[in-house]
Amino acid sequence: MSFVMVDVESDGPIPGDYSMIELGAVIVEPGLGRTFHAQLRPISERWVPEALAVSGHTRDATLGFEAPEVGMARFRDWLVAELPGKRPLFVSDNNGYDWQFINWYFHHYLGSNPFGHSSTNLGSLYKGVVRDLTKNFKHLRRTPHTHHPVQDAMGNAEAFLEILDQNQIRVRRS
Repeated sequence: MSFVMVDVESDGPIPGDYSMIELGAVIVEPGLGRTFHAQLRPISERWVPEALAVSGHTRDATLGFEAPEVGMARFRDWLVAELPGKRPLFVSDNNGYDWQFINWYFHHYLGSNPFGHSSTNLGSLYKGVVRDLTKNFKHLRRTPHTHHPVQDAMGNAEAFLEILDQNQIRVRRS
């Protein structure tokens, strides 16, 4: 198994009615050298200007991004190439949000999701490890949180590795 930190930017609150316009992923391992990035063309005429503004993209710019079926196929192929024979495990700092877009897009465009049917929430993991439901992991990020999905996934992966290190948690590789 291999953890993959994922971050999504969208132009609205739910997939299908709105669009995932960008995704980033980092394989969680020392060095954090394996990353993925895709910018996806909108799939709907609907969009929320405030939601899109978070990403720093204009609507006109997003209309020039790659077709979602192409970007999702590249993501699937990257996962398979980078993690041959291993099951990728989805992790996000807001998996309720990020997971819904990734899962919907994989199933809608490719018919299946290489992550399977589950995800892990980094914030919940941290609260459990430190045994305090009021604690937040975000102070463990080194890379600034900018709403660029690769940078955000990188910062979250850094925090994940720090959580494991500080608490002497080993991850068995299979």
